[in-house]
Amino acid sequence: MPPHKRGEGQWALGYREPLNKNEETKKNDDPLNVGRRIVEIYSKTGFDSIDPADLRGRFRWYGLYTQRKPGIDGGKTGSIPEEELDDRYFMMRVRIDGRQLSAAQLRVLADISVKYARNTADITDRQNIQYHWIAIEDVPAIWDALESVGLTTMEACGDSPRAFLNCPLAGIAEDEILDATPQADEIRERYIGSKEFSNLPRKFKTAISGCSSHCTVHEINDISFVGVVNEAGEVGYDLFVGGGLSTNPMFAKRLGVFVRPEQVHEVWKGVISVFRDYGYRRLRHRARIKFLISDWGAEKFRDVLQKEYLGYELPDGPPPAPPKAQRDHVGIHRQKDGNYYVGFAPRVGRVNGEKLNAIADLAERYGSGRTALTTEQKMIVLDVPQENTEALAEELEKHDLQVRPSVFRRQSMACTGIEYCKLAIVETKQRTMDLTDELEKRLPTFDRPLTINMNGCPNSCARVQVADIGLKGQLVVDEDGNQVEGYQIHLGGQLGETFGKKVRGLKTTSANLTDYVERVVRRYDEQRAEGETFAQWVGRADEADLK
Repeated sequence: MPPHKRGEGQWALGYREPLNKNEETKKNDDPLNVGRRIVEIYSKTGFDSIDPADLRGRFRWYGLYTQRKPGIDGGKTGSIPEEELDDRYFMMRVRIDGRQLSAAQLRVLADISVKYARNTADITDRQNIQYHWIAIEDVPAIWDALESVGLTTMEACGDSPRAFLNCPLAGIAEDEILDATPQADEIRERYIGSKEFSNLPRKFKTAISGCSSHCTVHEINDISFVGVVNEAGEVGYDLFVGGGLSTNPMFAKRLGVFVRPEQVHEVWKGVISVFRDYGYRRLRHRARIKFLISDWGAEKFRDVLQKEYLGYELPDGPPPAPPKAQRDHVGIHRQKDGNYYVGFAPRVGRVNGEKLNAIADLAERYGSGRTALTTEQKMIVLDVPQENTEALAEELEKHDLQVRPSVFRRQSMACTGIEYCKLAIVETKQRTMDLTDELEKRLPTFDRPLTINMNGCPNSCARVQVADIGLKGQLVVDEDGNQVEGYQIHLGGQLGETFGKKVRGLKTTSANLTDYVERVVRRYDEQRAEGETFAQWVGRADEADLK
């Protein structure tokens, strides 16, 4: 077939021959097959024995990426071969799928950190736990430990159905529309690890939630089921498809359907099948489902889903109610059973094995032992009797886990950054910690909601485009003409409403970052009208005030 007729590599249109290296790797051997090789071969024969197609491709289907070799500066990211960036250790991602964790599960996660990951552990904004410094020789033992408490790294990464988001308070929150846990569990049990969906055009991110706060950020997932109540008073889900950020951000589109709880697994299978069969496989940067639905529109996507995959029509349904101003579940709040939950903020999601063990101890001492992770890199202790809440908050504070954090601690997020990530250009975690510490000193009384999200590269793992202040890492030129670490600044992003505004030429070096953020926050505080949000102020402010 002539090159100009290859289209976008869509399987449903007959284009099955791989059009790039990634597609060729997946066709040559299903990525799920690498799990057996890791256990039976690579863990015994060591790092140097790993086939490059497995190392930099199929390993991702089991939550494993080689981490960045220490000492390689951001100027070399993307300009030297990947094998020169590779360290001999791995980042490992454990999929939690938005589930509440027992004390036993949390202790296993803690023990893995201590024994195998040099005491590292990060809570991601997709409710995963992420380790560093993992040696290939230790992977089978880690998998055995995870499996013993019902956890896995399978399809935590790769062109696969990655970990689901669910409200950490599912089944617990006083104001939830419905508990989405049964639907999430059913999809996971049916389809995770199935070769039916182990070769997608790109990653596929799922959220299923009945949370009235909309904590699973349905606007930016590939597929989201959002709890609603229809005109007949029945609870079910509204369906959103095609959200995503990175270098070409798009908000998900409502299909306008009402999905009954028992239909969720069929509809999820239908949507991911449309993506698998019609998704664009020719160019990696256009392979997410957001590009397909952007081209097709919601009406055509719904039509194809119903006619070709479901075999029945879904009824029209209502949109969800607006989200609450604070979606993060931080603080002390009542559960529907009369107990309380206590949400707290680590520093940009960074914890470690020792802290996780301490949290497990505290959850058992003051609650039922159950905890949960949030989509904002935060954590919650569940089922706490009211009389125990303040004692628990005090104990958490001793570990620098704040139940009543400043706005800067509460609403900051950071991706992994150059410390471990091969895609990163700049440092993120420590720099965000330093920034929040300094802002707390300089602006001690500032208490308006304000999100500050920092990313080490353009991929937006930390959602820079939907933050009030989004900081996208890049190399910039300082006043002396030297190329240094810095950030492009996005201002006034709002989930589902607008992406952050890029003011012409607005960048800052890392050295000047804190001064810039302090300056723009002070201007907002001085100029804002009563009740005016930062994003609203950005929309009307003079450009000079944003610089």
